[in-house]
Amino acid sequence: MTETADILVIGAGVAGASAAWALSESARVILLEQESQPGYHTSGRSAALFTETYGNLTNRRLTSAGRSFFTDPPEGFGDHPLLSRRGILFVAREEQLQALETALAQTPTAAEPVRRLDAAEALELSPAFRPGYVAAGLYEPAAEDIDVHARLSGYLRVFRGLGGWLVTGAEVTGLRRAGGVWQAETRAERFAAPVVVNAAGAWCDRVAELAGLPAVGLVPKRRTVFTFDPPAGIDPDPWPATIDIDEQFYFKPDAGRLFGSPADETPSPPCDAQPEELDIAIGIDRIESATRLSVPRLVNKWAGLRSFVADKSPVVWFDAATEGLFWLAGQGGYGIQTSPALGRATAALIASGELPDDLAARGLDKADLAPERLR
Repeated sequence: MTETADILVIGAGVAGASAAWALSESARVILLEQESQPGYHTSGRSAALFTETYGNLTNRRLTSAGRSFFTDPPEGFGDHPLLSRRGILFVAREEQLQALETALAQTPTAAEPVRRLDAAEALELSPAFRPGYVAAGLYEPAAEDIDVHARLSGYLRVFRGLGGWLVTGAEVTGLRRAGGVWQAETRAERFAAPVVVNAAGAWCDRVAELAGLPAVGLVPKRRTVFTFDPPAGIDPDPWPATIDIDEQFYFKPDAGRLFGSPADETPSPPCDAQPEELDIAIGIDRIESATRLSVPRLVNKWAGLRSFVADKSPVVWFDAATEGLFWLAGQGGYGIQTSPALGRATAALIASGELPDDLAARGLDKADLAPERLR
């Protein structure tokens, strides 16, 4: 038996879930997930920050376009806030000051002005650093923590309320087009629809290969994170997320603890990413060398894959080599915060071929998102 729909979405991470939600307002959508639960891979392992200063111009525009959605989500997304104030502080040593000045010059308009701090002001916000380490800082006060679970659950809750169907344990093993319809073979059963949205995260190029299409050069990159206890008697919760200006490490308060990372970007095949002991050791060494924090014991550790194409902008448009195969890939480390805009963009592009007016007004161009720019 073949289950049919108007649109199949492959991948139930936050990208696929946001697209399924937006598409379900006007179409019957089936959402296919290879794992036993949605958001198992990258979406469930995110640093969970909303920041309008992170990433290239395209990603920053997409992020800013989604702020109102996070602060005032549609009915049905849940009854508690999706964002909570955190702030982000980028710190620079003396030899990194040029990188900080360059970042400041390229800073986009955010909800609140991003400002340069001297060493004393930076240490007042993030007091863990060793004396003399910080020469200056760049502070984004309007950066927020994101409740990732609530965000993903909200998309799926509204998606189901609109008649959408989520199928887990449904890894796609075959994909072919016949008679104007895509036939998807999965480990669960067979599905068919005129349009397929390829939102499979690190597996997007593999899905394209199943469909007989060229890859876009997606490179999954491993990012390692670990959690540890703060010094006795110290409550780190008021601290901002604190990031080296060259992104060599970061640390961030997390439910009374801290989580840290070497901010690694190690190329990896698509997989259930696991932390490497060397990466953990590098992260601990960088944090302990820069701060008075000590990491004698890890509370937890994990890794996730952040998937990028060459220009680090997402791939969001139909594949020109066939009909009805829509890419929603390459969100890198920005997928959680860009998901409201990209979900709406996907629905609008499939329905009309044009971006929503508010996204176009921000300078976003569908040609800059199309897969053909990479081939």
